[in-house]
Amino acid sequence: MDNKQNKKLVIIIMGPPGSGKGTQAELLAEKFGFFQWETSSIIGGIIERAKKEEFVEIEGKKYFFEKQRQIRQKGLLWDSRFIFYFTKKKIEELAKEGKGIIVSGSPRTLTEGEKLIPLLKKLYGLRNIVVIVLKLTPEATLWRNSHRRECELATHSILYTKETRKLTKCPLDGSRLMRRKDDSPETIRIRLKEYKEKTFPLINYFKKQGLKVKEINGEHSVADVFKDILKTL
Repeated sequence: MDNKQNKKLVIIIMGPPGSGKGTQAELLAEKFGFFQWETSSIIGGIIERAKKEEFVEIEGKKYFFEKQRQIRQKGLLWDSRFIFYFTKKKIEELAKEGKGIIVSGSPRTLTEGEKLIPLLKKLYGLRNIVVIVLKLTPEATLWRNSHRRECELATHSILYTKETRKLTKCPLDGSRLMRRKDDSPETIRIRLKEYKEKTFPLINYFKKQGLKVKEINGEHSVADVFKDILKTL
């Protein structure tokens, strides 16, 4: 892809928890100059910074940030209207600026997809939207998520390897490494169930909408998965 193509390209990365969506999105964003929209980090950060009594009103309904914080900790999915509220404005802004986008962790439900895809089609065009699906077994999901950590400052996700297992600080910004509250085995199983029942059906919806959907084996190393994604692009 040349730089002119990149400016009008949207890549959506899907996959179960722990499949490496955020990591691959970060690599692609750095290589091609995309804006990286990582739903759980961006909206999760908004929720964590909000005061307990704060809320946003969407279509006549109040969404209290404290309740959204509790939903995340239980491994459940946020309401699609809540997600789209924060997503729509930013995507319209990026399209106006002519920037390419890489989206990971969104859409997560059919309702959310039915809101997001028409918007992307309108702003970027059908032929410029690519969906990458990272495949990972439930066993691999449980292992990866229960071992991963993220940094306190910018929520960089640090993979668990023999080189990183003894790290106590983020190699990117130096802040403390922590385990996510929603990475307990019980919560991961709930998230897997949510993915299977609510997110996975989106793949058929994308195909019916005429989007290009490419499947990639997410169990390989980060480098190999990245190479496979580049080949499909």
